[in-house]
Amino acid sequence: MIPVLERVRVARKGEGRPRTRPGHLSADKAYSSRRNRHYLRRRHIKHTVPEPKKQRANRQRRGSRGGRPAGFDKEKYKRRNEVERTINRLKSFRAVATRYDKRAYVFHGTVTVAAIRLWLQA
Repeated sequence: MIPVLERVRVARKGEGRPRTRPGHLSADKAYSSRRNRHYLRRRHIKHTVPEPKKQRANRQRRGSRGGRPAGFDKEKYKRRNEVERTINRLKSFRAVATRYDKRAYVFHGTVTVAAIRLWLQA
């Protein structure tokens, strides 16, 4: 997860350098390690990552030395599921799923056309 976030660049409306930090990050249980959470806190990125049962049990077993439970917002996590379902619907288009296009701008156009077709079907 860490190297991927370093490449994030979100263009601003108007002038100014692009943002390099997302406003919020949602991830699944696989990314709930202490290292990942520390990285997100250090960069001041709000996050919603559920804690696996084993991790929770280990923290509780340690008592006060185990630290506080990680904050978790169920409503924001539900939105993550909507994004995943949308990506899966985009992958139903063969050109998007297999990425035949060699150039990034052509692939971006392919994804845009697929998204427009999904939007028109709804």
